[in-house]
Amino acid sequence: MAIQKLLWALFSQLVLLLLFLDFTNAWGLQLGFYRRSCPNVEKIVHTTLHKYISRDLTLAAPLLRMHFHDCFVRGCDGSVLLNSRNCNLAEKDAIPNQTLRGFQVIDAVKSALEKKCPGVVSCADTLALVARDAVSMIGGPFWDVKTGRRDGRVSIASEALTQLPSPFANISQLKENFAAKGLSVKDLVVLSGGHTIGIGHCFIITNRLYNFTGKGDTDPSLDPKYAAALKKKCKPGGDIKAVAEMDPGSFKTFDEDYYTIVAKRRGLFQSDAALLDDVETRAYVQRQSLTHGLNFAHDFADSMIKLGYVGVLTGRRGEIRKRCAFVN
Repeated sequence: MAIQKLLWALFSQLVLLLLFLDFTNAWGLQLGFYRRSCPNVEKIVHTTLHKYISRDLTLAAPLLRMHFHDCFVRGCDGSVLLNSRNCNLAEKDAIPNQTLRGFQVIDAVKSALEKKCPGVVSCADTLALVARDAVSMIGGPFWDVKTGRRDGRVSIASEALTQLPSPFANISQLKENFAAKGLSVKDLVVLSGGHTIGIGHCFIITNRLYNFTGKGDTDPSLDPKYAAALKKKCKPGGDIKAVAEMDPGSFKTFDEDYYTIVAKRRGLFQSDAALLDDVETRAYVQRQSLTHGLNFAHDFADSMIKLGYVGVLTGRRGEIRKRCAFVN
């Protein structure tokens, strides 16, 4: 009986392992995947991207966010890049993705790759490499990107709406979102550090500032002085294009300041403030705040590598799109 229980336990673990491997399919990725078919792929990506980032540092944040949003829906398969067509509303047009920008950058990089290596490099790999280089170009860490991803053919707006972590999410919801993608609680708090760059749209935080519980109040978890400063930028019923910096003072530079801001209860979104509501995430926030980002760059690189493995298509699955906005 004891042997049977042991065998069953081992079998159960094996099944879970196989399910996980099938879910990520990451073993099909490798460093230097294009070393023969497109040996200069990383140089082409870097050179083309630099032309854009050198002119506009604010592009780094949306390009990083685009990769994140891609991987959280159907895995890192480039589905966020597809245009809506006929009766199908694609991820790109889902409400959480309507503030994404930088698609022209991906198109330019992909076009440069197609000129040198037609039909070889996937849009999913292009996006993963662009996100890495964009972060590196504004002072963030550099990490090795394993390639070999193939592009998906399906993109559904409703999936983006239900699967992407919400800026209104509490800590339990965030942990569930990340766990569903095989990402840990540490990955959650580390990847949230990507908010050290970029901006947030005022319409997302209007209720937090002016009507948090429906009684004309402000979210009590928000530092009062910071709330007052935000109200000067974000008026109730104001300009829908109005924005606020995620990391005031250094939103164009990738650094550890995000954690200092969150520790002071000045995180822009409710999902930022939620990091203080869990023992593990709060400890990480406080540690980075007190140690000026000790190990943050290393941790961020590790978590980005894990993110890039989520649900990838490799081998003969999917396709290599010629244009990222359209299936072949």
